Amino acid sequence: MLDNRQDILTLSLDEIKVFLTKTGEKAFRAKQIYEWLWKKPVNSFEKMTNLSKDLRSLLNENFIIQAVEVDDQQISKDKTIKLAFRLQDGALVEGVLIPSEDRSTACISSQVGCNLGCEFCATGKLGLMRNLSIGEIFFQVVEIMNLAREKYDLPLTNIVLMGMGEPLLNYDNVLKAMAMVSSESGLGMSPQRITLSTVGLPRMIKKLADDKVRFNLAISLHSANDKKRSSFMPVNNRNNLGELSEAIKYFNEKTGQRVTFEYLLMEGLNDSLNDAKELAEYCKQFPIKINIIEYNSTGDKRFKKSSNEAFDQFVTFLKGRNMIVNVRRSRGMDIAAACGQLAGKKK
Repeated sequence: MLDNRQDILTLSLDEIKVFLTKTGEKAFRAKQIYEWLWKKPVNSFEKMTNLSKDLRSLLNENFIIQAVEVDDQQISKDKTIKLAFRLQDGALVEGVLIPSEDRSTACISSQVGCNLGCEFCATGKLGLMRNLSIGEIFFQVVEIMNLAREKYDLPLTNIVLMGMGEPLLNYDNVLKAMAMVSSESGLGMSPQRITLSTVGLPRMIKKLADDKVRFNLAISLHSANDKKRSSFMPVNNRNNLGELSEAIKYFNEKTGQRVTFEYLLMEGLNDSLNDAKELAEYCKQFPIKINIIEYNSTGDKRFKKSSNEAFDQFVTFLKGRNMIVNVRRSRGMDIAAACGQLAGKKK
């Protein structure tokens, strides 16, 4: 049966006030409702315990809370937890809780699937089903935050939009959800603890700069050679490295922020010293940080993890050029929770 109720998470505080006054309820209740939605988030009106039963019924008759529910979880030997979130239409997306000694990171999704077709990425093979709503993005953070506290007694300290989907193709919902994550009216997390990862869409990167975002920007580069990058990232055919560099310069000038390049090292594909030289040359144009990431198999035999020797040589070369380089060892590989492995398929 079609549910015509509106998602209350799309309403502002003032719009909730208007609804309440029109239905004869007190306007001050709007603030209480808003707090239940964003500050101490609940996924049903029944849990809003300081509201009357009649008001809760009224809200339930007119609205839904488009949250997510944890459908399944797998725990890695390194304590990483991969979560399957079921959406209200039955679709699944995946998120990951990555704990360390005194902190934890939530890796969250922005779309059901992805239509950009990066060949080394499991999500890219699914195609795009739809964008996630504001609530579906926000409540992934809430669920992972609660799990970090319950399972490991850790605070949620970082959020990365590195799960399923391309965040910049769901721009408005992603920005609104992150605004509520970082707002004092919401979870109150510092925007500097949030990183949005994109394949690099120049027009949208410039829009981020114009909108003066305060969170971090990471770009999945994986090659600084146009021909090579296009061979496994089709998006590069329409948004080449020259256009991308112009967008990065614009972003840096407007925001003062140093962008991060993510670079998955894949054997015989992008891990030679010549690849490292091309990357170093490309990076001369702007202040940059580089995350070198271990590749994780997605079942496609064309793509393999670099040897330890090639990995070390690549990193050593870049560091020898005085570049800021971080090595990111993969987490949760045994449960297909690592970079590029999320596919929304329950085992």
